[in-house]
Amino acid sequence: MPFATQPAKPRASLLDSITSPADLRQLDPGELPKLADELRNFLIDSVSHTGGHLSSNLGTVELTIALHYVFSTPDDRIVWDVGHQTYAHKILTGRREAMAGLRQYHGISGFPRRSESPYDTFGTAHSSTSISAALGMAEAARLRGEDRRAIAVIGDGAMSAGMAFEALNNAGDISDTNLLVILNDNEMSISPPVGALNKHLSRLLSGRLYNGARTIGKRFLENLPPPVFEFAKRTEEHVKGMVMPGTMFEEFGFNYIGPIDGHDLEALLPTLQNLRTLKGPQFLHVITRKGQGYKLAEADPILYHGVSKFDHAAGITTGKGGGKLTYTQVFGDWLCDMAAVDKRLVAITPAMREGSGMVRFAHEYPDRYYDVGIAEQHALTFGAGLACEGFKPVVAIYSTFLQRAYDQLIHDIALQNLPVMLAIDRAGLVGADGATHHGAFDISYLACIPNLTIFCPADENECRQMLYTAYQHDGPTAVRYPRGSGLGIQPEKRMHPLPIGKGEVRRSGTRYALLAFGSLLGPALEVADTLDATVANMRFAKPIDRELVLELADSHEILVTLEENAIIGGAGSEVVRILQEAGKAIRVLQLGLPDRFIDHGDQQQLMAEVELDAAGILKHIEASYRTNS
Repeated sequence: MPFATQPAKPRASLLDSITSPADLRQLDPGELPKLADELRNFLIDSVSHTGGHLSSNLGTVELTIALHYVFSTPDDRIVWDVGHQTYAHKILTGRREAMAGLRQYHGISGFPRRSESPYDTFGTAHSSTSISAALGMAEAARLRGEDRRAIAVIGDGAMSAGMAFEALNNAGDISDTNLLVILNDNEMSISPPVGALNKHLSRLLSGRLYNGARTIGKRFLENLPPPVFEFAKRTEEHVKGMVMPGTMFEEFGFNYIGPIDGHDLEALLPTLQNLRTLKGPQFLHVITRKGQGYKLAEADPILYHGVSKFDHAAGITTGKGGGKLTYTQVFGDWLCDMAAVDKRLVAITPAMREGSGMVRFAHEYPDRYYDVGIAEQHALTFGAGLACEGFKPVVAIYSTFLQRAYDQLIHDIALQNLPVMLAIDRAGLVGADGATHHGAFDISYLACIPNLTIFCPADENECRQMLYTAYQHDGPTAVRYPRGSGLGIQPEKRMHPLPIGKGEVRRSGTRYALLAFGSLLGPALEVADTLDATVANMRFAKPIDRELVLELADSHEILVTLEENAIIGGAGSEVVRILQEAGKAIRVLQLGLPDRFIDHGDQQQLMAEVELDAAGILKHIEASYRTNS
């Protein structure tokens, strides 16, 4: 896979000398703090030119160096949870120059990718998968008799997901598998402040002397009467629990170490070296700071979490511009306006307050705002429970993350026909986050669910009115809208319902009828001016306006369906079914996202690549007409 690269700027000699972790391991331990400074400075400069995730990566510099220094990567497997904390990992594993093309068209990914490097042992961009994957790798090594280690690095936020605890539960039951879980604690108040005592205890508890003595003592105590053994065991756990917060992880069957300062290489290196020699499930708790080493990011790690290009000397300018409203802003404004007139409204997010446009709501209506953490399944069933008691839940969720709660949507919401509203952000192609985050499938996987109504707004005002309509509907609803801004249409303050299941003709023409679902109305209108075609704003992916489809079929030669969704199982497929059911013999050209995973890049570049921009749509229609003539 070719990567976009640019000549690297001159850097200090240590970082320049490293093309792989093998080079890193040639350094003296005393040189590593200097390397960390150089690496951190490189990260700040690089991300300021490309955009990307900054705060999280600044927080894992020392941890990344220590892991590659102590473990024999890639033979030892490191799985990075979520994956947006892996920029230092990419730099140290031979991709320093390629960082100039990070998240750009034909450049390297912002997440680990197996096809990109042997050091990227598992693709991670959705959270809470690392422990499961690393456990599988550790167990594979055991089954093959290989002496390798598997390490899962998971952030504190990702520990809120049920999948992480499912994996911990399973891992603790496989006591002879060499798995190390590292909890990168950088935001939640899990632990007391770290210090000399904690550092000393961590070294002591990870050392061979302590673990050897513990094993011998256990064997001795097992020969004593059961009440004595149980008392001794409880005493040990109580003593450890008084000085460290690891009792819960010990209950899962892990040997808990920590917490230690994740920026202190003098603590990290010996602790990891000790842990590398231990058998069975190990759990290391490290405390890090998002934005470490860059004062602006330390002061506001959320602002610097995901950034566009910026001047790293001046920092990010947050002044309001006069551009178009984004769909996310339209949703956030509607949510507050609706809450003001209906006290039954409650809003739920699985840890995406900023991304989903809920900051204002969280401040104005804190008693009706629920951030449930990275727990999409729980978010939907929690909403279902609220709906059972007369509340009107609005779950704000990205299309790509809704995939994780599919059973809950079917079983807990749709089957019971509960009025839970899904505000689905990032429907369609999202840009730089790439294949793991594109909302490419939601129409396909939602349209087959009974009782569910799917709204596809084509502009900002229609989005506001559809949110209102969906909220008023007595049943499960989903309003899907894209990342970024719409057509530049100012939403009306007044809210009014739209007729469910009814589209509208936006332009009348001849021969061709373009049936646009949501975001592709703009390019459809552009193409229609060239072809003198009819354009229908279909508005709903379910139920589709059957009468309008049949009417257009009777008055045109070719129907063209347009959707920013997978072509397989999408809205176009339902249009074809309607026509077949009615016995209509008419040519239908279905245009949507192709049957492949689409890489990262600028949204406009990607739309051109999949030929869903005006030029691509026109090309397909003209080719279809020639074939049909």
